[in-house]
Amino acid sequence: MTSAPETRRAFFLVMLAAASAVFLYPFVWLVVASLKPRSRTFADPFVPWPHPFSPQNYAAVWDAAPMLAWLVNTLIVGFMAALTVTVSSAFVAFGFAYFRFPGRGVLFGSVLGTMMLPSAVTLVPTYLIWNSVGLTGTQVPLWAGNLFGSAFYIFLLRQFFLSIPRYVFEAARVDGASYLDLFWRIALPLARPALIIAFVFELKASWFDLMKPLIYLQDPRLFTLPRGLKAIVDQFYQGGDPKWEIVLAAGVITTLPLIVIFFIGQRYFVEGIATTGQRG
Repeated sequence: MTSAPETRRAFFLVMLAAASAVFLYPFVWLVVASLKPRSRTFADPFVPWPHPFSPQNYAAVWDAAPMLAWLVNTLIVGFMAALTVTVSSAFVAFGFAYFRFPGRGVLFGSVLGTMMLPSAVTLVPTYLIWNSVGLTGTQVPLWAGNLFGSAFYIFLLRQFFLSIPRYVFEAARVDGASYLDLFWRIALPLARPALIIAFVFELKASWFDLMKPLIYLQDPRLFTLPRGLKAIVDQFYQGGDPKWEIVLAAGVITTLPLIVIFFIGQRYFVEGIATTGQRG
């Protein structure tokens, strides 16, 4: 007879497999549909193999749009956005975690309160600021705002810094280390999993962001991949010939690099999530 723990484990695995199938199906459908001819793009949505097989759709993408230039733009913008927000948020988070000063809790609560502010509220003022310094129409507004940190990443990294024993910092202070040394030489190396999580999360957010490129970019040579996909869809609709097989193939090309990055950093995700928030 099957024991109760084995039954629960089997039930859990079945539910996990079912949930995984639900989440994976849209991407599987995207890949399969991108390999079909135009007349069959939306046919047989539950068949896991394209028939007939049309890999030439991916060659057509590169002819229809400057995908390589858009990919490079996306890499540059994503890397700069992830790097700036990770470093700036870590700097602020270390201050909240290490230093003891009056009003620290109120100030930290105010920082977290900004997470409740809808992005639409700051959309127009932010645009006016970038326009006043002549940077609209460039890629700078897509990442430079991250120089001021992010409330979510500040909270995430602060919790990780709090899990580092304080005597480690105090011992370094006794040896003559400055506060900046504590940050660069002790806190950052020990917080590497959390830093990688913040970096990859922001890279993903920037990679798929359409709103900022749609607002600030007009030159097709500066487009990121999401902005380029929007231009492709608009172009086909205006021409009265929606080439969905090209749009879907471009969607796969846009998604694959992030999947690779996720699998590379998967070990750090598990480690970072397991250790973040142990102290508060």
